[in-house]
Amino acid sequence: MTGLFDRPGPRWFTIPAHRPFADDLALGLHRALSPQGPEALADAVVLTPTRRGARALADAFVRAVDGRAVLPPQMRPLGDLEAGEPPFEPGDLALDLPAAIDPLRRRFELARLVKANETALKRDLDAAAALELADALGGFLDSLQIEEIDPAGRLDDLVAADHAEHWAISRDFLQTALEAWPRRLAELGVADVSARRVLLLRRLAEQWDARPPRNVLVAAGSTGTAPATAALLAVVARAPQGAVVLPGLDLDLADPAWRVAGEQHPQGAMRRLLQRSAVQRSEVAVWPASGAPDFRGRWRRRIVNEALRPPEKTDDWLEQIAALRAEGADDGVDPFVAGLSGLSLVDARHEEEAATVAALALREALETPGRTAALVTPDPVLARRVMARLARWDVVPDSSAGAPLAVSPAAVLARLLTRLAADPLDPIAMLAALKHPYAALGLAPDDLDRQRRAFELRGLRGPRRADWPALEAKIAGAGRAPDDERAHALALCARLRGLLAPLSATFAAGPAAVGEAALGLARALEAFAVDESADAGRLWSGPGGEALSRLLAGLIDAADGLPPVSARGFGDLLFRLVSGETVRGGGASHSRLRILGAIEARTTRADLLVVAGLEEGVWPQGAPVDPFLSRPMRAALGLPPPERRIGLAAHDFAQAACAPEVVLVHSERREGAPSVKSRWLWRLETLVGGAKDSRGEPLSLPGRPELLDWARALDAAEDYRPASRPAPLPPLADRPRELAVTRIEALTRDPYAVWARDILRLYPLDAPDQAVDARARGTAIHTAFETLARDWPRDLPSDAAAVFRRLYVEALREQGMPEEALARETALAREAGAWVAALEAERRADGRAIHVELKGELAFPAPGGDFKLTARADRIEIDPEGFGHILDFKTGKAPSQKEVDTGFSPQLTLTAAILMAGGFEGLGRPRPGDLTYLEVTGRKPAGKVEVRALAGEESEEAARLALEGARKLVAQYDNPARPYMSRTAPQFLKARISDYDHLARVFEWSTSGDEGEA
Repeated sequence: MTGLFDRPGPRWFTIPAHRPFADDLALGLHRALSPQGPEALADAVVLTPTRRGARALADAFVRAVDGRAVLPPQMRPLGDLEAGEPPFEPGDLALDLPAAIDPLRRRFELARLVKANETALKRDLDAAAALELADALGGFLDSLQIEEIDPAGRLDDLVAADHAEHWAISRDFLQTALEAWPRRLAELGVADVSARRVLLLRRLAEQWDARPPRNVLVAAGSTGTAPATAALLAVVARAPQGAVVLPGLDLDLADPAWRVAGEQHPQGAMRRLLQRSAVQRSEVAVWPASGAPDFRGRWRRRIVNEALRPPEKTDDWLEQIAALRAEGADDGVDPFVAGLSGLSLVDARHEEEAATVAALALREALETPGRTAALVTPDPVLARRVMARLARWDVVPDSSAGAPLAVSPAAVLARLLTRLAADPLDPIAMLAALKHPYAALGLAPDDLDRQRRAFELRGLRGPRRADWPALEAKIAGAGRAPDDERAHALALCARLRGLLAPLSATFAAGPAAVGEAALGLARALEAFAVDESADAGRLWSGPGGEALSRLLAGLIDAADGLPPVSARGFGDLLFRLVSGETVRGGGASHSRLRILGAIEARTTRADLLVVAGLEEGVWPQGAPVDPFLSRPMRAALGLPPPERRIGLAAHDFAQAACAPEVVLVHSERREGAPSVKSRWLWRLETLVGGAKDSRGEPLSLPGRPELLDWARALDAAEDYRPASRPAPLPPLADRPRELAVTRIEALTRDPYAVWARDILRLYPLDAPDQAVDARARGTAIHTAFETLARDWPRDLPSDAAAVFRRLYVEALREQGMPEEALARETALAREAGAWVAALEAERRADGRAIHVELKGELAFPAPGGDFKLTARADRIEIDPEGFGHILDFKTGKAPSQKEVDTGFSPQLTLTAAILMAGGFEGLGRPRPGDLTYLEVTGRKPAGKVEVRALAGEESEEAARLALEGARKLVAQYDNPARPYMSRTAPQFLKARISDYDHLARVFEWSTSGDEGEA
C-alpha cells in the first residue's frame, strides 16, 4: 500500500460497488501516507462530488484510525451539478471573474426576458407561467454551459421543413434569448453559476496541468459527467501524486456489453469518462484497500451488474447464469445463494405502508448497539413520510433530503394569507389561518382562544357570507348565542377585517406589481403573527422562516421584471416559488441513522441500507419535458439526451443494491393507482428467476414478511371487534315527554337519533363554508310560499310568478348562496314561479282561507305520564265546506304512499290528527281534508302535487291510525327496558342519512354482521 503513487501516472482506481466507498478511500490514504508522518496526510487534497460527500469522508477518516486524533486531508467539493453547488475556488483563479448571479435573481431576470418576448412566443403569460418558462430556459442555458456547446450557427438549421410550427417559434425565441441574456448578465456584472463553474474547473485543470501539485491529489466519487469535470479528472490522474478513484466501475462486465453501454446503462457515464481520458478499462486498478476477499459482496455485485447489462446483450442471460455458476463452483459456492444473502425485497400495498416498512427496518437496526442504517431514495415525499413515522419513537435521522419550503409553518401561513387576499371571506382559509401555530393577532393566548372559538361557531360555520357586513350581521343575529360570545366573535371579525384590508387593498385597483404584493404579504404576516408583546420574531426564525424571508426579500428587491399579478395569480406564483425551495433543518439527529439522496449513497454506506421508491417515474424519474426543444433538436445541438439522467440513476441504484445488507422496498400502488416496478428491480427479479435452485424451481428475491406483518399490526387493535348496534337505555325520567311529529318519524326510523338530539341535546354543527344545499332551498321555498300567502291572503298579484321568483331568490341570497350559484337557481325559480302561480290561482278559486306556519299540539296520556305531540304546519287551507287541507312543501322527493301508510312518514297524518283534535289555535275542529305534498323543483315538471290521503273518511282514518301508532310507540319507549337502538328501519339505511350515523358507527356494525336485534 505504501507504493500507491510509486507507479507513473495516469493512476485510475475503482472501489467496487459492494465495498464501503468512503471507508475504503480513507483507509487506503491513511495506510499509504501515515508512514510519511501526519503532515503527509494533512497536505493531501481530496476532491469529492458534493459537500456532503466531503463530510462523509471526514467521518470515515475518524473510523480509519479507530477514533484517534488525526489531521485529515483537505477535502474540497467539485460542486454538485444537479443541485447547482459551486466548486471551491483555489488561489487566485476567480479574482478576475464576475460573481455568480443569485439563483432567485436569475429566475426573475429570465422571467423578464420571457415576458418581454411573449408576443413572439404567441402566448399570454402571467407571472407563474413566465416563471415556469424561465426555469425551462434556465435549464437550456445550463445544459449549453455545462456541455460547453457554442450554439452559434446551429440554431438556423435546427427546424426542418417537416417540423411543426411551434418548434420554429421556439427556435426563434432561443436565438433571441441567447443574444439578450449575455447582455443582461454584463449589465448586472455577474455570471451564470454553471458557466462560472465550468470556467473555474477549466482554469484549475490548466493550472494543474502546467504546474502539477507536488502533494497528494485524489479525486474520488465523481463520474465526470460534465466535460470540464472529466478534463480535471484526467489532469488529476496524471499528477505526480495524483489518482482518480471511480465509484463502482464494473471490471467484470463482458467486453461486448461494455462496448455498447449507453446513456441508460449504469456504466455509461464512466465509459464516456474513460474514453475522453484515453484510458482503457483494463488500466483501471482496484483500490488497494478494497482488495480484501468478500465472496458475498463480490457475487452480489456480479448479479446486480449482470441484471443491469445493456438490453441488447441480455439474450444470453441463461448462458451467463451457467457461467456464473461454473465460476462459483471453483470457489465452492453458489453465486446466487451467496449474492442474494443479505438482500431482500418487500412489496408494500401502497406508499403509506412502504414508508412504515422502511421506518420499521431502520428502527430495528438501531436495536443492535453500534449498528448503522440509512434510507436511500430519490423521493423526498417518501423520505418525509419515513421521518414522520420514526418520530413516533423519538428518532430523528440525519436527513439530506430536506423538505419543500411550502410545508414549513411560515410558508403555510403565507399561502393562507394569499388565499385570503384573493377571497377574504373564505371560511376554510380563515379558520386555518386563525388556528395556525403562529397566529397571535396581537392578543393574549386566552383572549385569542375565546374569540377564535366564538368566531368559528357564529361566523365561519355554515354557508359563507358575501361580504364583511353580511358576516357581521350573521354573527349579531346568531340565535341562542350568549351576548358575550357574540361580542367575542364580532371583536375578532373586526380585527381580522383590519389586518387583511391592506393586503386586499393592494389588488383592489387590479393587478399589482409583484414586489408591492410581496411587501404587503410580509406586513400582513407580521401583523398576523405579532403577539401581545408586539413581537413577531418566531415568524422569521428557524430554517423555514429564514428561507421565506429571503424569498420575500428577493421578490421585493428583484421581481420588477415579472408582470403584474392579481391576488390569485400572486398566490399561484408564491406556491410555485416555495415549492421549489428546499429547507434543511438543523438540530440534533441520531448518529447512526441517515436519510440519503441517491447521489450521496455513492460514497456513504451503512450496515443496513433501505432502498425505497423503486417505481417507474420515481426511480428512475421520467424524462423531463422540454418546452423549447424536441429530442432531434437536442441531438442536433449536441446536448445530451434526457436518458443520461436515467443512466446516472441506474448507477446510483447499483451502488446501493450492492451493499452488504439491503432491503428493497416497492409500493404496488402510488396515489391510489397501480404502479409499475422500477425497470432495474424488474430486471433483477427476471435474472434471479432464470436461475434454478437445487430442486429445479425458479429462484426469487428473498423477502422480509415480518416487516409487512409489523407494519400492518403497528396500529391495529390487539383484539379488534366491530362495534355492535348501539342501544342506549336512558332512565325514564330523562325520556322526552314532548316531540314534534317529525321527531316521531325519527323515533320510528332511528330511535338513536332521538336519544342523541332530544335527550343528550347533541346538535350537529354546520361545516365551515357549507354549501347552500337542499335545506336552504327548502327554507327558501317555505319563505316564498309564506310571504306570498301572508302579503296576498286573498287575491294574487298580477305578476305572481315574478313575485314568487323574487321571494325565492332573495331568501337564498340571505342564506349565503353565492351569486354564481344564484344564476342557476334563478332559472329554476322562473319555472317554479310559473307553476306556483297557476297552482295558487287554482287552489284559491273557491275562496278558501290560507294559514301558514301554524303551530299545533295534542296531549294524550301515556305510561310515563302525559305526552305532547307538536307540529308546525307549512300550510293549512280551510275550504268553504269546512275541510282543513294540509300541505307540506318539498324540494326533493316526497315520501311515498307506502311510507305514509305504514307509518314511516307520519308527518302529514299526525298533523291531521292534531287538527281534528282542535290543536291549532283559531281553526276549531275542522275535518281533515286532502293530505298533500307539493314537490317544487323548477325542473321538468317544475312541480308536482302528491296527495297521500283524500279529504273526508280517508284522511280521518289515516289520522286515527297515525295517532294510534304514535300512542303505541310512545308507550313502548315509556318502558325503561326499551333501548333507543340505531336504525330500526334498515330498508332506509342508504336512502336516508342521519346526522348521527357517524356517532352510532352505522357503517361499522351494519357491514360486520353484528347488528343485534332491531
